[in-house]
Amino acid sequence: MIPYSKQNISFIDALVVARQVKFKSLTQGQAINKFEDSVAKYVGSRFAVAVSSGTAGLHLAHLALGQPKGSKVITSPISFVASANSILYADQYPVFVDIDPTTGNIDIEKLKDEISKGEIRTVVPVHFAGFPCDMEEIFRICKNRSIGIIEDAAHALGGFYSTGQRIGSCVFSDLTVFSFHPVKSITTGEGGVITTNNEELYLKLLELRTHGITSNNKLVNNQILGYTNGKRNVWYYEMQNLGYHYRLTEIQAVLGSAQMKKIDRFINKRKSVARRYNKMLKKIDVLELLIGNKTTNSAFHLYPIKIKFEKISISRNDLMLELRKLGIMSQVHYLPIPLHPYYQQLGYKADQIPQALDFYFNILSIPIYPNLGRFKQRKVVRSLVKLLR
Repeated sequence: MIPYSKQNISFIDALVVARQVKFKSLTQGQAINKFEDSVAKYVGSRFAVAVSSGTAGLHLAHLALGQPKGSKVITSPISFVASANSILYADQYPVFVDIDPTTGNIDIEKLKDEISKGEIRTVVPVHFAGFPCDMEEIFRICKNRSIGIIEDAAHALGGFYSTGQRIGSCVFSDLTVFSFHPVKSITTGEGGVITTNNEELYLKLLELRTHGITSNNKLVNNQILGYTNGKRNVWYYEMQNLGYHYRLTEIQAVLGSAQMKKIDRFINKRKSVARRYNKMLKKIDVLELLIGNKTTNSAFHLYPIKIKFEKISISRNDLMLELRKLGIMSQVHYLPIPLHPYYQQLGYKADQIPQALDFYFNILSIPIYPNLGRFKQRKVVRSLVKLLR
């Protein structure tokens, strides 16, 4: 079976994990710090905070920004539900701005229109499929209005902005959140990282991910309980805010560090797969390639294609089932978030996002991962073209 995506774990990766399990700490050791340093160095940010999932990272990012409860937060309707759910976790209100159908990313002009209403406190752009949003323009729109920016870069580790900096460097945002689910650029099983250049946000994130507890000498509030004869009590810690248990394990961290050593190789292989698809699919008249498929600055987490189903005799569901019979998995990214029953109950309407709706009805993600060889890729294309015709 050819999956639409999968992890790439080597024998060395497995050996590193086994060594950690057998001989070293399992939680709260030095491996997490090393992993965080490797991510921060790679993307060019000052700080990185590892957490238990990308969703946990988005939740903490909203809490760290500290916007008031009930604040309106813009995000994209074409994303996994975590992009919006994390806004609700922070007692804030998601506002869905429609997408640019050529990219799958948030429409900049519609974003300007929504921000002009004057009620938005935070923007969460989603780098769909690994293709970067126009962060330079988003930053320009937001910077004079005191609007916070949290990049949902779950798809985008290894990608670049059009200005040349890596996604995650936070040159155009307050915080960036990555996911390390097995289908992402690298994996820690489950896990995520938040990057930032703001030390105040960084310290807040460290506290929030560990129950709201701090043991930092400079932050201790109770001097009587915290010190004996002027010396810090070695056992002492304080819970100063309500936090969460969102820590990554040492086991996951050593796997992440091993994967980070290969991140550029992984991304280059994904780019090679994308280039081959571009060449083989460009002349199929019932297919449309997204701009992100044809760029060099995407992380190529996904390879989505738009299919003109109104011009062919097979439905998307039947197409996917026929591909599955041939040993080829595909996926749909995504059902627009406002169409989920929970969000419908909250009052969101499909007519607010017509481009996202049209995008959903025509999109299909076909297999892409670093070790997808030429033979299997040709099988994907031949099978797809045969069924479309």
